[in-house]
Amino acid sequence: MPYKAKVYKVMIASPSDVAPEREAIRNLIHEWNAIHSEKEDIVLMPVGWESHSSPSMGERAQAIINKQVLADCDLLIAVFWTRLGSPTGKAASGTVEEIEEHLKARKPAMIYFSSAPVVPESLDSRQYKALLDFKEQCRKRGLVETYDSVSDFRDKLNRQLAQTVIRAFAAKKNGQRNANDVLVPDRPTPPPLDDTARQLLLEASQDPGGTILCVRTRHGLAMQTNGRDLVGNHGARTEARWEGAVQQLARLGLIRDRGSKGEVFAVTDAGYQLADQLREQPSQVPVGL
Repeated sequence: MPYKAKVYKVMIASPSDVAPEREAIRNLIHEWNAIHSEKEDIVLMPVGWESHSSPSMGERAQAIINKQVLADCDLLIAVFWTRLGSPTGKAASGTVEEIEEHLKARKPAMIYFSSAPVVPESLDSRQYKALLDFKEQCRKRGLVETYDSVSDFRDKLNRQLAQTVIRAFAAKKNGQRNANDVLVPDRPTPPPLDDTARQLLLEASQDPGGTILCVRTRHGLAMQTNGRDLVGNHGARTEARWEGAVQQLARLGLIRDRGSKGEVFAVTDAGYQLADQLREQPSQVPVGL
């Protein structure tokens, strides 16, 4: 039997210089649904102006976006790096206007600022100063978060999104289905993992440090976790299959690169939770290497 879940829309707000973070937000929302939606009876829907607005005339562009997209959103996640954005005629930027409108409606907003390094010559000095001024205003009005890489952003948002959803929405659950409710399958569908990626995640989740070592030497690819050498001397095709598994798990946020060389990876909280879920479905887990 399907179960009933309340849908909450999440507005993704940002200037144009944080595209990787916008993608990370969407991926994390999908992962949250796969792992938590059944237990919490909640489904999150990522929303953005680029995917949910349509052409319209007669008002300011941002005012149209506010009506078409923002008004129905329940949570807003905003991200900034080096730019504040373009003025709208009402606010310092479209993102700022979205934040202010959302807060005016007394809805929760999560605001993040990147401290990742940037080439000084690439900065627009006016934009950056406006951003710093806005950041200081935000700090005086509430609690904001900073991060130093997309991986760090993913880790922080993964934890803080769960906290915010439970705090803001879990208490609103009820047994009555309404127009915003959807029917969800009995079991949330896990992210689509091929057999090798599933196998790698299960092994890594049992490693004492949750670590995957992936190093290429003159002898070929060495991939180790949980005290096992997963690749062995099986040729280029086998190496490509295991490298693809690492890339797939990283793309889905189930593991993260601990450095910058792509040699040491760690299982994330989402990875551990999915591994537990997969162990409850033994028929789907391949046997042997």
